[in-house]
Amino acid sequence: MNLFSSHKLARIISTLFVPPSFTIIIFTIFAFSLESEPSKQLITILNALVFGFIAPIALFLILRKKGKLADQDASIKEERTIPFLIAIIFYLIGLWVLIKYDLNIISIAFWFCYISNTIITIFINKFWKISAHSMGVAGPFSAIVFAFGSVGIILLPIVILVGWARVELKCHTLTQVVAGILLASFSVYIQMSLIVKYFSN
Repeated sequence: MNLFSSHKLARIISTLFVPPSFTIIIFTIFAFSLESEPSKQLITILNALVFGFIAPIALFLILRKKGKLADQDASIKEERTIPFLIAIIFYLIGLWVLIKYDLNIISIAFWFCYISNTIITIFINKFWKISAHSMGVAGPFSAIVFAFGSVGIILLPIVILVGWARVELKCHTLTQVVAGILLASFSVYIQMSLIVKYFSN
């Protein structure tokens, strides 16, 4: 019974905290904390909603319906390349929107990380199934720490919970989860630092 309960809890956590969920959360926070104009706040949120949440989720559901993904965890690494490549197209459009409407450089920098980290993930995925779920929560965690400092630590328990869930569901090994967390955390922080520093001068 305990094993069943743990597995069920892990499934709930894994489903609730899919990467697109954090896209909405983080960019909504950025919208109201970094933008003073209502129009820019709206664009920030709508951009995240359309190109960071609705489009990726719709893509996943379509591929599942067509049998291009074996299960809801996309557990076969060879099946992940096409969704990742299409997601990059969504992210490129989103980046263009953010730049076109001159939104805050922190939002632009973090959005760029979605593109670069997905490219990195595609490369790694050819040889090893790193945890995209862990990357999807660790990246936003790092972005919040970058933007607001140590207050971002409040997201750390969620990072740990998602990592535990992926291991509990046997979707990833502990090493794959830890690698995803470390890669996303450091790459996002470093990229955002460089981009914000370069374009703020």
